[in-house]
Amino acid sequence: MNAIPVLSAAIWVPIAFGAFLLAFGNERNAPTVRVIALVGAILGFLVTIPLFTGFERGSAELQFVEQLPWIELLGASYLLGVDGLSVWFVLLTAFITIIVVVAGWEVIESRVHQYMAAFLILSGLLIGVFSALDGLLFYVFFEATLIPMYIIIGVWGGANRVYAAFKFFLYTLLGSLLTLVALVYLYLMSGSFSIIEWHMLPLSMKEQTLIFVAFLVAFAVKVPMWPVHTWLPDAHVEAPTGGSVVLAAIMLKLGAYGFLRFSLPIAPDASQELSGFMITLSLIAVVYIGLVALVQTDMKKLVAYSSIAHMGFVTLGFFIFNQMGVQGAIVQMISHGFVSGAMFLCIGVLYDRMHSRNIADYGGVANTMPKFAALFMLFAMANAGLPATSGFVGEFFVILGAVQFNFWIAALASTALIFGAAYSLWMYKRVIFGAVANDSVAGLNDLSRREFWMLVVMAIMVLVMGLYPKPVTDMTDASVDALLRHVAASKVR
Repeated sequence: MNAIPVLSAAIWVPIAFGAFLLAFGNERNAPTVRVIALVGAILGFLVTIPLFTGFERGSAELQFVEQLPWIELLGASYLLGVDGLSVWFVLLTAFITIIVVVAGWEVIESRVHQYMAAFLILSGLLIGVFSALDGLLFYVFFEATLIPMYIIIGVWGGANRVYAAFKFFLYTLLGSLLTLVALVYLYLMSGSFSIIEWHMLPLSMKEQTLIFVAFLVAFAVKVPMWPVHTWLPDAHVEAPTGGSVVLAAIMLKLGAYGFLRFSLPIAPDASQELSGFMITLSLIAVVYIGLVALVQTDMKKLVAYSSIAHMGFVTLGFFIFNQMGVQGAIVQMISHGFVSGAMFLCIGVLYDRMHSRNIADYGGVANTMPKFAALFMLFAMANAGLPATSGFVGEFFVILGAVQFNFWIAALASTALIFGAAYSLWMYKRVIFGAVANDSVAGLNDLSRREFWMLVVMAIMVLVMGLYPKPVTDMTDASVDALLRHVAASKVR
């Protein structure tokens, strides 16, 4: 165990601040609540810094491991640790939490303490998912994340928030039930809830196939993969801006991370056997959902569908089983966290002023909001995969990996770059360029200082990752290599 429990601090510091706000916050002290929430979010990020500075590059071993007895009767323990497959998602979660608190600073006026508490608690639970190395602990965190997000959508969402919240909750909860069955079976086979021990289990092809399918149901809903993606556009449209940012930037990554931590290493033979099926679903998401995004008239729905298409790249990268593909998929996950989060923040800026997400209600915004137009342009270009932005790096890696695997699969996947440019730039043109469309647009004020710096920070992350992705790849390379060697060796073990 580490002398300093970094991962426990990353989980429990934001949860403690969230619990404090629930206990002592109220409508009368909203300004103080906002400050406390920001302090909690910043501290929650600062305690994760050692994960970056102290991470041993070139090692595939689990690092920052913590273990304490939990439910000894079942052999379950409070076991945490990270490797190259998970460490960046802990950092990303803590970082996005700060952005979300800042984004809701002036916009949220009712139940401020509950709103901020929900996001802080959600942050800790999400980090718990990425850190847990005990199957039962993982499942507890995995399911617990539903509660604050359900509340966020249901309380602070739009007109159809109750419908969207129920749909989100039921899809994701029902999808997880088979996962619980698989976890129980693995426990009975190994006598332990240790995920690392599960990786070593000698399972038959039939067992692996059933376990893979059980995990697939839950993780496919979370990603979400076609055809279980329909909950996401509804959830995004009705969620407040902060909810959309966390959904896109972090919660969609839970399913993809589940494939890396569970499906591929526990059921490697079944993963390879069913790779054609997974690649097909991924390509449908990339191509078909990209076309669906083209016809959207609601900005949030358009970005929501683009998220599904981009996550199709992630699952495609996983199941072509080469270093470039898997590495690119992980880079794409991190990049998508920044780009999609920034896109939803930009839409939130417009919605706060106009109370409309319809593209047709805008036009000529560049004339009244030039700073906003410049930053929104960067994020739209990154969403389209422009070189020198983070959106390009991951997709390019995956396409290169796909070329090594099968040229025609790579050709189909590369159409996403065309569709991405089409729907991103089409939306941008209609909203930002042209003559001022109406009096409402003519009266718009440009970014406030808070909004400006919030978007500038996101822009810096998009550009830094696009120009210099080496810190990401250095930390993930050894773990990706170890995972692929484990999968390749599975048939002979």
